[in-house]
Amino acid sequence: MLKATIDADILKESIDAISALVTECRLHTDENGISTRAVDTANVAMVSLSLKKEAFSSFESTKSELGLDIAKLKNIFGMMGKNEPISLELPDNGQKLRVSFEGYRYSITLLDPNTIRKDPNPPSIDLPGRVVLSGADLYNSIKAAAVVSDKIALGIDPAQQIFYMAAEGDTDHIRKEFGKNEVTFLKNVEARSLFSLDYLKDMGKVMSRAEEVEISIGIDHPVKFAFYIAGGKGYVEYLLAPRIEAD
Repeated sequence: MLKATIDADILKESIDAISALVTECRLHTDENGISTRAVDTANVAMVSLSLKKEAFSSFESTKSELGLDIAKLKNIFGMMGKNEPISLELPDNGQKLRVSFEGYRYSITLLDPNTIRKDPNPPSIDLPGRVVLSGADLYNSIKAAAVVSDKIALGIDPAQQIFYMAAEGDTDHIRKEFGKNEVTFLKNVEARSLFSLDYLKDMGKVMSRAEEVEISIGIDHPVKFAFYIAGGKGYVEYLLAPRIEAD
């Protein structure tokens, strides 16, 4: 059972965070809120999202698992206004999620959770390098790199005390450096890994709205991006596997 009301912008922000990587997910609900963890079809990237009940105007739920077709839900976003209250309702053992706003009433058929991949276990990895910077700065650097290449290196140079993002194409090169005074936090540990910009562009659009994004990196290891949504009442993590550079 689920009966809740939420601001349209918060719902859109939450669904956008998930849809950057996957088109369907297992959504878990209980009395404390909702959560999901899913991996993309290529097993390259993972998203984790949690939204506390305080992010909702009203929230009542029993413990349940829903199979959510994210594309269907996104299709109705164009009808929603900004700051519009959205009502979500799922009766006990229901197969359709009722979405209501401004006199519209949608009934979205849910997927069978058993047909969706199980929630992945987050890998246990040590990512010693850490930097915290604005989501806008991060996304602008990603967009700039995408002009010259399809991959980007993220790294920390402890000698210079900088975090850098660098991309190299066949003929062009771009590098953006962030000094210690230009970021909120920088842990000076040597780190460098290469990543696909195809994934980062989609993730970056979501992260661009975050006041701060925490990036955890190592050497030829995955990168983890963590940030808050819904005014601090929601939390998102992205994990992206590295591209291995040829010798």
